Amino acid sequence: MNKSVIASIVIASFSLSSSVVSAADHGHGHGAGQDEHTLTTSFMYQGKPATQATKAYNAEFAKGLKFDDTKSFQEGRANLIAPLDAATSALLADAYEFVGEKTPDTINPSLYRQAQMNNEAYGLYQVNDKIFQIRGTDLANMSLVRTDNGWIVFDPLTTREAAKASLTFALKNLPFGNNDPVVAMVYSHSHADHFGGSRGVQDLFPNVKVYGSAHITKEMIDENVLAGNAMSRRTSYQYGATMKPSETTIVDAALSNGIAKGEITYVLPDHETNLENKFETVIIDGLELVFMDVSGTEAPSEAVAYIPSMKAIWGAEVTYKGMHNIYTLRGAKVRDALKWSKEINNIIQAWGGEVEFLFAAHSSPVWSNNDISDFLKLQRDNYGFVHNQSLRLANNGVVMQDIGWEIQKVLPNSIKDAWHTNGYHGTYSHNSRAVYNMYLGYFDMNPANLNPLPTKAEATKFVEYMGGEKAVLKHAKADFAKGEYNFVATALNKVVVSNPNNNDARLLLADTYEQLGYQSEGAGWRNVYLSGAQELRIGRQEGALKSASADVIAEMPVGSLLDFLAIKVDSIKAQDYAFEVNLVIPDAKDIFVVELANGNLSNAKIDKVKDTATATFTINQSDIVKLNLKQTTVKELLASQAATIQGDASFLETLAKVMTEFDPAFEIVPLPSEKVIEANKAIYMKDVAKPAHNDRHHGHDSK
Repeated sequence: MNKSVIASIVIASFSLSSSVVSAADHGHGHGAGQDEHTLTTSFMYQGKPATQATKAYNAEFAKGLKFDDTKSFQEGRANLIAPLDAATSALLADAYEFVGEKTPDTINPSLYRQAQMNNEAYGLYQVNDKIFQIRGTDLANMSLVRTDNGWIVFDPLTTREAAKASLTFALKNLPFGNNDPVVAMVYSHSHADHFGGSRGVQDLFPNVKVYGSAHITKEMIDENVLAGNAMSRRTSYQYGATMKPSETTIVDAALSNGIAKGEITYVLPDHETNLENKFETVIIDGLELVFMDVSGTEAPSEAVAYIPSMKAIWGAEVTYKGMHNIYTLRGAKVRDALKWSKEINNIIQAWGGEVEFLFAAHSSPVWSNNDISDFLKLQRDNYGFVHNQSLRLANNGVVMQDIGWEIQKVLPNSIKDAWHTNGYHGTYSHNSRAVYNMYLGYFDMNPANLNPLPTKAEATKFVEYMGGEKAVLKHAKADFAKGEYNFVATALNKVVVSNPNNNDARLLLADTYEQLGYQSEGAGWRNVYLSGAQELRIGRQEGALKSASADVIAEMPVGSLLDFLAIKVDSIKAQDYAFEVNLVIPDAKDIFVVELANGNLSNAKIDKVKDTATATFTINQSDIVKLNLKQTTVKELLASQAATIQGDASFLETLAKVMTEFDPAFEIVPLPSEKVIEANKAIYMKDVAKPAHNDRHHGHDSK
């Protein structure tokens, strides 16, 4: 038996896709300590200018926006204690210096206002006399709440480096308690920007106790594992991971300007809240917190909290100053808009009568009972609107392709006029389609859509029916000149899918995607369009997505690992093989039976080993963790008898034969030839000199 075979299988299986962390490593710009007159030069991809049609579209769009409402800017600027220093911002790439007063023609004016607001977050802020926030160092806020003897950190950011630097800066600049310990960490939910920096906090305070929402470890792994490779690739589009921020590329991440660089980590919680009850009171170092389970809203595991002594609500990510995703473009299970609305209503009913402070994982706080009440009710009714009106339209026969257009026609003025309900992260268009899909699925019952041809075959027939590539291109050029970009994109995509070597169609399609991106209010939409344009022109670029760290992978449940193994099996290769194996994990007191049959790998948790199994593989959970951390190998474990195999070990050879590896850079848009890529790089890759500065307060009160 080749004992090294299983090592390669197991280790490869644990090396999960980077979509365990659904985030893009595109940095976050602060001056990084440079003199404000220093010039930095960067070789970067740049797009084309806005067309006249896009300029007109954005100008018309701006007329419907209430730029005289500057309350969110006032709230964002309130109570700044200390702007970030060079040491704290040095980890973050110089990226968003271009965000200034005047809205560029290449950016939707509403999205640009969101970028301006997010760009002003840059330092340590005071929420009340015992609550403080670091904003502007990452996608999320780090919040610090005072206890009797120290501090609680709520949501320790995305990376170890960002968390450590942010916390160090906070403790240096807090008005009191600078030498007091962080006694606890709270993860609000199962997304990486809310736990990924946990090891950075623990590095500074080894005795910190960790609290997480119900089933957070299972959910944070399970949400992204099985479709992880696809989600990772899609994430690079949603966050524009292959582009540096500029007026013609990415401009904002909706929840903040961007995401910090570094290592994603995960410290296992000591206590998960709300495992038995909707509300759970927890005393942390003398401070009473009432946690409320809101799992199934923005995340499959999530909790908000109320601090009675401070009359403060910790809102997690159930609310932020914008509309969130019911369906996230990177991919994830559709969220329940009705539950989301109801949970916000539960927050109002539970604490709305007395609350004076609302602080959350993204955006600036809201102060005063009246303002908080208005904010929460609009947030509640926005998600309720998406759910209820999507189903009203669906029940009147509006199909999925149309419902995103129709829902925007019935938006009430009170919701339309409020900035914090706008579709920067989620949009009414794709959120309404998510509601439709949740209840009715992808099929609209039109027989023509029941079993369409595969995409390439369909594209080829469409081009043939439309009179050939030249005819399509002629019409597309005419419609592009008129600014009718949506159908131009549809038609030219058929040409390019059918014939990837039609460079005239390819480049016009890229131009079309680009203009659609420039017009998009949603940050994700902009990034998807512009990522597609970039790849059509210069091919796939390094996405710099964060890899799943050892800390995260080490916590993967064995059942999830086995499910992940199953989707890597090639069914045609596997159909000629069969085995049944007991997997015994003594220290966890778990037993699984793993069976290969009919081209499928299945597993089940069982009470005792099966006599019918051809082999029994015994390995401790602690050794699986060591494998994940690359502290040992299966060969070493077998040699030392820390792990054993009894019976027929040929299942290892079989697994090696039938397992496949995913392509982490699979094609999304048809890619150009190397010759085209090199020619286009000379056009679109430019040296860009730009001033760097640390002054983030630009006074953005209007367009």
